[in-house]
Amino acid sequence: MSPASPAPASSSGAQVPRPAGAPQDAPAPTAPCGPPHRTAAYFDLDKTILATSAALALGEPMRRSGLISRTAVARGVVVQLPYLLVGVDTPQANRIMERLARMLAGISRRELRQVVEDALGSAIEPACYAEALQLIAAHQQAGHDVVVVSASTSEIVEPVARMVGAGRAVATRLEVDDEGRFTGRIERSLLHAQKVVALQEDAAAHGIDLQRSWAYSDSVSDEPMLRAVGHPVAANPDRELRRLAAREGWPVRDFVRPVRLRSWAPPQPASGVLQAALLLAVATATGWAVARFPRRRAAAAPLGRRLARRTGRS
Repeated sequence: MSPASPAPASSSGAQVPRPAGAPQDAPAPTAPCGPPHRTAAYFDLDKTILATSAALALGEPMRRSGLISRTAVARGVVVQLPYLLVGVDTPQANRIMERLARMLAGISRRELRQVVEDALGSAIEPACYAEALQLIAAHQQAGHDVVVVSASTSEIVEPVARMVGAGRAVATRLEVDDEGRFTGRIERSLLHAQKVVALQEDAAAHGIDLQRSWAYSDSVSDEPMLRAVGHPVAANPDRELRRLAAREGWPVRDFVRPVRLRSWAPPQPASGVLQAALLLAVATATGWAVARFPRRRAAAAPLGRRLARRTGRS
């Protein structure tokens, strides 16, 4: 998919148009001084970078630490399963997020962050998709910002983003009282259409040209976020997103290899930015072929690997 021409730059402080699907009461982001000139890759987290839900994977470590009870973990699993398996509509997703926020009421933010950090190696690291890690590495080699955008809480998302090599994360924020404890209320949710608002705010703050940028997600609920960039990619898409990608001609990537991060080595660039760009082109072209011609899936993947090996020898 070839990049579209950059949108005309707005003057300092000018409002960027609110994207399709964004809530009408959401504040429009503010553009930085000068035209945007950087490129970013925005990755959803659950079922895109990870083969599971981060919140679900961390439930047992949180129980062992004493932060939450066994009953709370069981309830958390129950409300997460529909989201984990098939995705949910916005009202149900809001209820899930509210229940998870109430589960954390009274817990210290500092303690939660420590539990997450301690559990990364056992609960999260083995669930990283090798294909997602390769794309992250390729974007970094191409000089792109890598940003994780997730509806999970920032206390969970930020450590995971650092672990996989992302430069920063944008996530749901929970309200904290003066003593640093969660109140059980949500300060800002990033569910579905709210993600695109956060994405545009991040782009405005960091000088990102969204028409030159990528976004990866597994859920049709992230359609507004995918439409906000010049290079949308359906990664492990649900049924509705797969159909949408086929209609729109968007690349489709199916990740199948969760790996332990410490055993995975990023590809070594042989020719700097040029090879990284070629790797991204291979990934996009292969995904496009799979989206357009599903019966050629078996042929497309070996072709992509052969081309990737060829660029590695250049």
